[in-house]
Amino acid sequence: MLDTLENTIDRLRKEIESDSSQITDSKSLEAFRIKFMGEKSFLINEQKNLKNISQDERPKYGKILNELKIFITSKFEEKKSLIESEELEKKLKENAKDSTLPGLPFEIGSEHPLSIVTKDIIEIFNGMGFSVVEGSEVETDFYNFTALNTPEDHPARDEQDTFYTNVGPQILLRSHTSTVQIRAMEKMKPPLRVLAHGRVYRNEEINARKMPFFHQLEILAVEKNLNFGNMKWVLNEFIKKFFGKEIKTRFRPDFFPFTEPSAELDAQCPFCDGAGCLTCGNRGWLELLGCGMVDPNVLKSVGINPDEYIGFAAGLGLERFTMLKYRIPDIRYFFTGDLRFLKQF
Repeated sequence: MLDTLENTIDRLRKEIESDSSQITDSKSLEAFRIKFMGEKSFLINEQKNLKNISQDERPKYGKILNELKIFITSKFEEKKSLIESEELEKKLKENAKDSTLPGLPFEIGSEHPLSIVTKDIIEIFNGMGFSVVEGSEVETDFYNFTALNTPEDHPARDEQDTFYTNVGPQILLRSHTSTVQIRAMEKMKPPLRVLAHGRVYRNEEINARKMPFFHQLEILAVEKNLNFGNMKWVLNEFIKKFFGKEIKTRFRPDFFPFTEPSAELDAQCPFCDGAGCLTCGNRGWLELLGCGMVDPNVLKSVGINPDEYIGFAAGLGLERFTMLKYRIPDIRYFFTGDLRFLKQF
C-alpha cells in the first residue's frame, strides 16, 4: 500500500509543480488551494483514511502525507506572497501622487459669528461701566427661580419647560443667565454694574427660530437713585452702537417675575427704516430684548436693602442679535460646524 501511495504522490507532486507555475492572480491561487488543499482534495481524503491503515504502516503513511502537505503549503504561500506583492505594487501605481503638483489647500473656518457678536456687545457695555461675571450652567432651583421672585406654581418650573437633572429635584440646567446676577449680588456690594453671558437650556421644539439650548446676555445695575430713564438711556445707547446708527425704539409693558415694572424693547427695523421688509415681517419693528426695574423681592433675597438701592436689568438672545446682524435665516446653522457657513464671517 505504501508503494502505491508513493507512486501516486510522485505523480501528484509533478501536477502541483505544473499547476503552481500557472498561478497568475488571486482567482487561480484560490483554484489551486481548493484542488490540492480543499475538503475534496487527495490530501484531505487520505488524512481521513488514516484510521483505516494498519498500525504498522500508519506512522510511515502519515509521514508521507505530512511531507505532501508541507510541499503543497510551501507552493501556495510562495505564490500567495508573490501575488499580494504584485497587487500592492499595482495599487500603489494607480494611487501614486505626483510630488511635483501643488498641495491641496488646508481649509479652515473663521471666528464663529456668535463669538463676533458677543465680543461686540460686551465691548459696548464695557464702555458703559459693565464688567463680565461668570457662573455655572448647572444650578439650583433657588438661584434659577426662587431668588428671582418666581412663584412655586409658575409654569417655567414645570419639567416640560426646564431640564432637571437626575442628581435631585432641585438641580437643573439654568434656563437663563439671571442666575449669575443673583450670585454676583451675593458676593459684590453695590453699587455694581455686571454683565453675564453664556449657554442656557429650555425644553423648546427645534425649528428655524428655536433650540433647546441657546445663548443669553444680561446686564444688571444696582445703585442709588436709579430710575427707568437711566435704563432707557443705556439700552438706547447700546442699540445705536450695535447697529451703527440712530434707531427709534419703543418700550412696551410686559411682565417678568424678577422686574417691576417690566418692558419689551422694540426697535424700528434698521434694514428697512420701518418701511417693512422680510427681516421684520413687514411690521417695521423688531422685538429685541426684555428689561425692567429689579423687583424689591429680588434685592431682599440677596441681602440688599431695596429702600436704599434700586436696580435695572435687561436680557437678550445672542443668536437673535447675530441672526439680525448677518441676516441668518435659521438658528440651526450656528451649530452645524459647516465650513461653508463659517467662512462667510
